[in-house]
Order: sequence, then C-alpha cells, then structure tokens
Amino acid sequence: MHLVTLAAASSPDSGSRSGSGVVSGSGSAEPTTGIAGWAAGLVEALGGPGAGLAVALENLFPPLPSEIILPLTGFAAGQGAISLASALFWTTLGSVVGAAALYGIGRAIGRDRMYALWARLPLVKVSDLQRTEAWFQRHGTKAVLLGRMVPVFRSLVSVPAGVERMRLPAFLALTALGSFVWNSVLVLAGYWLGDQWDLVERYVGVLSKVVLGAALVAVVAYVVVRVREPRQKGRHRAGQGR
Repeated sequence: MHLVTLAAASSPDSGSRSGSGVVSGSGSAEPTTGIAGWAAGLVEALGGPGAGLAVALENLFPPLPSEIILPLTGFAAGQGAISLASALFWTTLGSVVGAAALYGIGRAIGRDRMYALWARLPLVKVSDLQRTEAWFQRHGTKAVLLGRMVPVFRSLVSVPAGVERMRLPAFLALTALGSFVWNSVLVLAGYWLGDQWDLVERYVGVLSKVVLGAALVAVVAYVVVRVREPRQKGRHRAGQGR
C-alpha cells in the first residue's frame, strides 16, 4: 500500500492548497508534495517511527504543522498502513522527544544567561522576567500540561520549563500526558474522517490563527504600555515641579 498515492488520490480538493502538499488532478497517482507528502513518505517508509520522527521535528520547528502531520497519520492507520495504537504511541513519543530537546535548550541557556539576555532587550524590565519566573514556579505544572494542547505554544512552553529547571521526570510525565490528549484528538479525527482527513487542518488552522492573533494583540498592547510609561512619568514629574 502506497500512502503517498492514497493521500494524493483521496484529498477532496486536490491542488487547491499548496500548504497540504496536494497536487493537481482528481484521483491522480502522483505523490503529494510539500509537508503532507514529506510526512506521508516518512510514514510509508518507516511506519510508526516515521510518524514519531515527523512529530518530533514538528516540536522543534513549529512551522511544521501538527494539524497536517497528525491527521495524516490517523488516515494512514485507517488505511492499514500502521495500527492505530502504533500511531498514538509513536506520535506521543515523538512529541516527548521533541519537547525534551527544547527543555534541554532552555536548561543550557540557564537562569543567569536568560537574565543577562533579557536586560539587553528594549521595552522590557527585569521585574517583568521576575514576575514571569514567579508565575511559572507557581503554575508550571499546569502551564506544561495545558500548553501541550495549545497550537504554537505547545512547543515553546518547553523552553521556560528548562530554564526554570523543572524536575525532568515531572516535565516528561506532564508532556506525555498533554501530548497524548492533543495527538489523540487529531490522529483519531484523521482516522475517522478517512479521505477527508485534511478537514482537520482547516479547522485547527483557524484555531492557530486565533491564538497567534491574541498573542500579537497582547504583544502590541505590552509595547504600547511600555512606550507610554516614560512619557506619563515625565508629565507627572513636570506637574510636580510647577
């Protein structure tokens, strides 16, 4: 069974979206290209470990979308290329491996180096980082667990966990649990949707855009507040000097 050919032939809107790597032609035997073709090729060549490798790389490089890789893996399970249990096991293991690598990067950066880098950034204060650190120390377990289920941030949350030196066994356990929930939703969606697996990408993609939009609004608001603070302090001092 050739999963790449199946993915190309079964997509209902072949050729309409280059992001999913579907080539033109209805029912064509041509393999897919782009991310979907790459992921399908890994699963076809390596089975479950190929799906795990794709997910591990997705964690390290967030532009690789899990909303394509995971449903496509579920579709592969539905077509008998791999078992459903294998799909869930290997994708969760891949998530943990990728997250552990980012945790290691955060741990290597360390708290002192993070403060030194932060102090050089414009529009931020060391007190901001101190508050963030205190928040993470209080809510780090929830941040790691729930963060694994939020698009985009599911990868980024591993870095502060490493910087704050969260206990590795706890980090791995929380990451595995959160990843299993997220992966199961998308893998099972692809499994049940069959040749319409790419619908998952459409809806999860909307959610990702909402999250990114909210984050962008928060960053803009933060910058505006930081820029206005010196002006307001200057006016306040000028008023006191009269």
